[in-house]
Amino acid sequence: MPTPEAVDQTAWFVEVQFQRDPVFYQRFFSEIYLYLNLHPNTIDWQAVVIYPKRSIETDYPHVYRANLNSYQVHRVYLEDLDESVDSLGVGLMQLIVADSGDTATQAQALLSRVQPQEQTNPRFAAIMELIETIVVYKFPQLSREEIESMLGLSELKQTKVYQEALDEGRQEEGQSLILRLLTRRIGDVAPELRSQIRALSLVQIEALGEALPDFKQPADLVNWLQDHRSE
Repeated sequence: MPTPEAVDQTAWFVEVQFQRDPVFYQRFFSEIYLYLNLHPNTIDWQAVVIYPKRSIETDYPHVYRANLNSYQVHRVYLEDLDESVDSLGVGLMQLIVADSGDTATQAQALLSRVQPQEQTNPRFAAIMELIETIVVYKFPQLSREEIESMLGLSELKQTKVYQEALDEGRQEEGQSLILRLLTRRIGDVAPELRSQIRALSLVQIEALGEALPDFKQPADLVNWLQDHRSE
C-alpha cells in the first residue's frame, strides 16, 4: 500500500501463485474490493498475479472477464520471460521458481549484476538479503553460514561498504515506518517535520519509536524533535 509521503498513491495488490487454486480469483478480487470499500479515498489501484507456468492458472469464472481484461490487472508467467532480459526483478522471480540444481548459479549471476558503484546504495544490501533468503528457503538443510559461503557473501558482508549500505537501508525503512505510525497517531505530519524526521539517525529513529506511544497531538512531536535536535 502507498505511504502517505509517496508521490504515486496507486495501491498495488500482488499475488504469487505456485499451486492451482480453483477459487483464487474469487478470493483475490473479493480482497481487493473489500480494501477499496474500507479505504474510499484510494486514488487508483493495480493488481499483479505471478505464475511460474501458464498451467498453474486455473480457469476463471466468466463474471471476472472485465477485471482480467482490464489495464488494471496484469498476469505474469515466468516461463514466458526471456532469460536474456537484463532485469533484476525478473531475475529474482526466476530464482524463486528455479530448480535446486540451478539455484546457486542463478543467485551468483544476480549478485554479479550489481555494479561496484551501486554497492553503496542501501538497495544493494536489501537485494543481497532477499537473494540469500530465497536460497535459504530452497535449501532448508543448509545453515545460513553455509549458504553465505556457497554464494560468496561471507567476505562481502564484512566490508565497510556493505555495512554502511545495510545501516542506511534500515534507517530509510525506519523513517518510513515512523511516518506511517505518526500519521495514525496524530494525523498528517507537516512537510517541515517530515524533513526533520528524514534527517534523523537510526538511533534517533529508534528513540522516536519508543516515545511515539505517548504522543497525543502534533505539538508532542515538535517538542520531541526540538529536544533531540543536538543529539
